Amino acid sequence: VPPRVTHHSVPVPQEAGPTMVGDENSDPHLMSVLGAKKRTMLGNNFSEYYVNDAPRVVLDKLESLGYRVVSMTGVGQTLVWCLHRE
Repeated sequence: VPPRVTHHSVPVPQEAGPTMVGDENSDPHLMSVLGAKKRTMLGNNFSEYYVNDAPRVVLDKLESLGYRVVSMTGVGQTLVWCLHRE
């Protein structure tokens, strides 16, 4: 008798923002196009840019500007994408 196989639907998480999009040395024009705001978190001695969009929305915007994902990795509970523009 073959084993009984059941299929379960697993929802794909749709992460919400904020999404970190740059550091204090990032291109101000690109940060403006993304609608990013610059902030310094309490206890940090550096600034970062963030948007309230989900990562997939940011990646779509960057793709429309000619950027392509080169690699992606996970660091703890953080995902990091590396992009390149020709």
